[in-house]
Amino acid sequence: MTTKETPAFVFDEQSDLPLWVQLRDRMAYLINSGFYKPGEKLPTVRKYAADLHIAYNTVSKAYMGLERDGYVTTVRGSGVFVRDTDDLPRHDSHVESLVQEFVESCLEEGMTYDDIPKLVSKCVRKMKRDHEEKHS
Repeated sequence: MTTKETPAFVFDEQSDLPLWVQLRDRMAYLINSGFYKPGEKLPTVRKYAADLHIAYNTVSKAYMGLERDGYVTTVRGSGVFVRDTDDLPRHDSHVESLVQEFVESCLEEGMTYDDIPKLVSKCVRKMKRDHEEKHS
């Protein structure tokens, strides 16, 4: 069984998310969008790391996250395979509509598309700090 070429992926160096989380999220998107189909074998961790020029452990951690979240299953000696995600709980449609409304509101306020992620990142950092101070 052959595997597809590793899709191009650009990491957001300004993001607060670790590289492995960005990769896990990207791969989850590729599975949800149908790029990777149920039963399909994913590229090996080594190949993904080499193709994306990132550390083996980064890809390994992303794969472990995908397995924990139910997107893939590891078959010892055979590889990592995409699971049928139809039975996974879907929270994204409601959240996506909330995000879309938020982005539209920001645009109506005169912000640019590039300004919005910066604002969200700043807000998340502040909320995280406030939460940590409150619970320390």
